[in-house]
Amino acid sequence: MKRTPPGLPVILQRRHTDEYVPGPYTRADRAAIARVIRDGPRAAHRLGMSLSDYWSGRHGTAAGLLALNEVHGREYYQVPREATEDADAARSAFEGDEVVIDVQTHFISDRATSAELWNTQIRQMYDSLRPDWWRGIDDLTGYSMSEYLRCVFLESETAVAVLTSGPGLGESRMLFNREMAGARLLLERLGGEGRLLNHCVIHADVPGEIEGMERELERFRPVGWKCYTMGTIDGMMTGDERGWYLDDERTGVPFIERARDLGVPLICAHKGISLMVPAGGPRDVGPAARGFPDVNFVIYHAGYEYPEGDALEEGPYTEETAHIGVNRLVHTLRESRIPPGANVYPELGTTWFCLVRRPEEAAHVLGKLLLAVGEDNVIWGTDSIWYGPTQVVIDAFRAFQIPLELRERHGYPELTPEIKAKILGLNAARVYGIDPEAARRRARSDDLAWLRAALEEYRTKGNPSL
Repeated sequence: MKRTPPGLPVILQRRHTDEYVPGPYTRADRAAIARVIRDGPRAAHRLGMSLSDYWSGRHGTAAGLLALNEVHGREYYQVPREATEDADAARSAFEGDEVVIDVQTHFISDRATSAELWNTQIRQMYDSLRPDWWRGIDDLTGYSMSEYLRCVFLESETAVAVLTSGPGLGESRMLFNREMAGARLLLERLGGEGRLLNHCVIHADVPGEIEGMERELERFRPVGWKCYTMGTIDGMMTGDERGWYLDDERTGVPFIERARDLGVPLICAHKGISLMVPAGGPRDVGPAARGFPDVNFVIYHAGYEYPEGDALEEGPYTEETAHIGVNRLVHTLRESRIPPGANVYPELGTTWFCLVRRPEEAAHVLGKLLLAVGEDNVIWGTDSIWYGPTQVVIDAFRAFQIPLELRERHGYPELTPEIKAKILGLNAARVYGIDPEAARRRARSDDLAWLRAALEEYRTKGNPSL
């Protein structure tokens, strides 16, 4: 019988969304993987756990982060060695009391056309990436609402989530505005009042969409307006020159004016992870923010693009590299003289997941963003449920630190507990109008909290694979 290689910690897996396909493992990735494969089976055996349960829990996260430290030669992740084999040490290494607010979450409607399209697309990506021997999601049935509740609330410390959607006007769209609002109402009726908020997606370049924003506001109570400026065909990015800009007089300006006039002056723009098409980049963010100082702009993905070769890797900002990834966002803010603490809020969904196993790039991205917009303006998001339960990336962020050498060389700030608490939730609370202490209380006492506690107790009594 052909022997099946062991699995891996989530942070070392090549997971992805519908918007990009990750490149092959780098030499550093393979070295880190070799270390966890060498040590993981022995640790799991000593703990009396299956290897898959070991990798999916905090022990596996600790093992993966320590391997990344070893391979990259610095202590990017502050994790004690004993966290790989001791439950109390693992819990202590990653625990925190921050209010976690995740402003980018998704699931897929069970409408037949939508589910068929999205599950087919994910299946095709899976088949193109998986080794021949791996059958890990052969029984995939969908990225459903039940999976969403599990990944975002039951297996995560998330106190509040914002439900959003990709674009599209046809039946294959991920979620319509009515479905996002319906999910919020359903969760409220199930005892999770205040735990879920919703966007409305507006296709500002489509006739009637801007005019219909008042109707969408009255019916669906969005906390912000989500927009995709790159060219799309029924929700799928085309990779061509089509699209629109936040600062153009025909589309972007009327859209922003309408949002402001309706009393919901929050524009949530997808910028980055966009096949490098011009309209998918953040060039227009600075001019729009300068033109509308009374409107807040949350920049989803923070302008990041998944690296395809050394030329696109994230490093320190320079004028020569202003066209690369997050540097594009920094550049437009500098050009428009948008100071730190103003009205631009970079968001970390997908960006952080991609950076976890590229820790030097992670240090540069977080450092650049903190210098550009300030510690009060970087916002947490995960782009769930594409990567599974969100606790893994929360834990990795809590453990991460920008090394002293990089801080001294580039002027980056230290990631203090206070700054991490702001990024994980307090900044989003201010932008989205959430009372953080009320959110903390609800997360600890509502029915979702009861279910989460019951699930944790069930696992600790010998049923780790539930």
